[in-house]
Amino acid sequence: MQTPLSWLAGRYSLGPRSVQRAALASVVASIAIVVTGGIVRVTGSGLGCPEWPTCTGSTLAPTAEMGLHGVIEFGNRLLTGVLCAVVGWVIITARLQRNPMPTVLRGAWAQFWVVVLNAVVGGITVWMRLSPYIVAAHFLAAMLLLTTAVITWYQARRHGETGPPPAALPPSCRTASAALLAANALLVVVGTLATGSGPHAGDSSDVPRMPLDWTVVTIAHGLLAAAVLGVTGYLLYALPRDGFAEARRKTVFFLAAVLAQGAVGLVQSLTGLPALAVTLHLLGSALVWAGALQVYLTVAAASSSQPVPGDQTETRPRHPSTTPAR
Repeated sequence: MQTPLSWLAGRYSLGPRSVQRAALASVVASIAIVVTGGIVRVTGSGLGCPEWPTCTGSTLAPTAEMGLHGVIEFGNRLLTGVLCAVVGWVIITARLQRNPMPTVLRGAWAQFWVVVLNAVVGGITVWMRLSPYIVAAHFLAAMLLLTTAVITWYQARRHGETGPPPAALPPSCRTASAALLAANALLVVVGTLATGSGPHAGDSSDVPRMPLDWTVVTIAHGLLAAAVLGVTGYLLYALPRDGFAEARRKTVFFLAAVLAQGAVGLVQSLTGLPALAVTLHLLGSALVWAGALQVYLTVAAASSSQPVPGDQTETRPRHPSTTPAR
């Protein structure tokens, strides 16, 4: 059965730059969702719209009586609509490629379903009156969306490349990049525990907190950040200087992002968690996670004897063949 997308694909075609731009836009929109969710949290606007999917039982948008909190929460919901449009853009551009990109298309559809998941968890967050556990799940769903967006963007940019670097990286580099990604994932999870047990779990007034010692959780979070820093330093040391400029460059950028994120985290902990610092720390968490994914994907591709991930056709060197004797 012909679908609207297959009908369009039979009449129009696009080049790879179109899907690369769309995929990058989905990464930016995913980061924006994380940041605006943080703004909702630190301003105490988690119940600015007390119902879901409508703002009240009778109106879609907030009323004047809801004030700024209603505007902030509703703005975050509207951004989800923008994100849906961007993901739809990725799906369409991936489907209309002259050279098919099935992996990119699958990644775009994965983003769509994660957006749906994120919206549902957001609704449950409101229905559960901002339970810190559901708030944490909402944040993790947003980071899952960012994960699918970054991977799709990476695959779109690598489409058409025809082989690995001249030599494979040492296995220790791939092991270190995997450890870096795992440590970052754990860092994100523990960060949600620090948030859930601290004063910014969704609302600044009557929302219950996780029954954890905030100081202990924060120290654990800091130790994990130090571990990430150490693994990054080791990876940068282990990466060969010749032939792997992209992997080294991404690792250097990632190291700078981790250092900046650590500085913001230290400042916010020592200054009583001001709202601006918390928001910047959330932005940093999204950028650091996206950077960790980029480092891992780049190192994994360089460590493999196979072509980099994508939908390209491997080009093999032609060997002289012997013409059969007649």
